[in-house]
Amino acid sequence: MILGPKKLLQLVKKIKLVENLDVRELTTPEGAGFDIRLGEVHKLDGGKAYLGITHRETPKIKTVAKYDEKKVTSITIKPGQFYLLSSIETFNIPLDITVNFKPRTTTFRSGIILRTGNVAPGYHGKVTFAAVNEGTVPVTMELGCRFAHAQFYEVKGGGTQYKGQWQGGRVTTKSRERQI
Repeated sequence: MILGPKKLLQLVKKIKLVENLDVRELTTPEGAGFDIRLGEVHKLDGGKAYLGITHRETPKIKTVAKYDEKKVTSITIKPGQFYLLSSIETFNIPLDITVNFKPRTTTFRSGIILRTGNVAPGYHGKVTFAAVNEGTVPVTMELGCRFAHAQFYEVKGGGTQYKGQWQGGRVTTKSRERQI
């Protein structure tokens, strides 16, 4: 069952389900979840990627833009360019909830395709998505813009605590590491 805004706002107050939400989400959230804002933009910057059975390694990254509420900052994503986009919001997910993400429609109508994932029960941290401009025109995104939507689902029968290396919201590995 998808949790609605009334229940989500109760959980924000009670257990800090999501921190750093925009005032708009705290007062008049749309739909059945929360919109997520662009906090950091990273580009791949060398290294290598390895997805083994027991070990993983991700490319090095360079942070190219960070949200600053005191100034307007933007990034332009040209056709074919790939970036990692991290949220302003921090998630604190209890064991009976999981979160799935979808791009906001303006995001994909502009040509930006997001590769999103799931936030497992017990996860704490920011979220990061892959983004590629598959359109034909450059897309400029201001940091702080709403670009994705989070929907929260009840996990019946109990969830299992997330134990992975991405706990805390890190964006990349430092080297090849053993999977937990």
